[in-house]
Amino acid sequence: MANFSGGKIKDNYLRTLERIAEAAYGAGRKPEDVKLVVVTKTHPIEVVEAVAEAGGKYLGENYAEEAALKIESLSSQYSVQWHMIGHVQSRKASLVCDYFDYLHSLDCLKLAVRLDRLAAERSRVLPVLLELNLGGEESKFGWPLWKEEQWQSILSDIVQVLDLLHLQVKGLMGMAPFFDDAEKARPYYKRLRLFQEFLQSHLPQVTWSELSMGMSADFEVAVQEGATWVRIGQSILGPRKSS
Repeated sequence: MANFSGGKIKDNYLRTLERIAEAAYGAGRKPEDVKLVVVTKTHPIEVVEAVAEAGGKYLGENYAEEAALKIESLSSQYSVQWHMIGHVQSRKASLVCDYFDYLHSLDCLKLAVRLDRLAAERSRVLPVLLELNLGGEESKFGWPLWKEEQWQSILSDIVQVLDLLHLQVKGLMGMAPFFDDAEKARPYYKRLRLFQEFLQSHLPQVTWSELSMGMSADFEVAVQEGATWVRIGQSILGPRKSS
């Protein structure tokens, strides 16, 4: 089973929950307000089963086709939610509507319109988070957030997304650049939280309650800055196969 046994995965999963709780308490928050998405992308089904056996409720995947095979194999065995956390290509949007419970990475208006149409055809409402590009990295997707003067211009797109009847906007998602020192990620997560407050003020018809931010290298900082979802793979499952 990849690099870890099922017992090791469970130990790592429980220790990660402890670290989330410690970070939450340290920030004056309730640990139950932070949910853990275990990122299982590129890992085989046996690893996903071990996560579910360990108590994992939320599983995160980046690639729709790979995830669809896992979901079909495991859907009758475990009560878990499947979260799409990676970039969604337009031609794969139908898979997101068919297989996933939640989308963290809605990164543009064009994709939103397509997902809304596909969700309508399936008579469902898809919960989504809006992805923001926190640092201007070309490798990252999402609406540009790295300069505050851009914030007002983003509102027009977001208002149009909110008008789509088959998408339920729950909040925001973002990724900080990778740093060896997790503290260096803090300004990026603080920026996303400040944008959350900006939207709460300008578009109060949405609660904007969810913030998906923080990964293995920096999730404790993200929790301190208000994350309600953290997306963690390597700390629990070990290094994944290169994609």
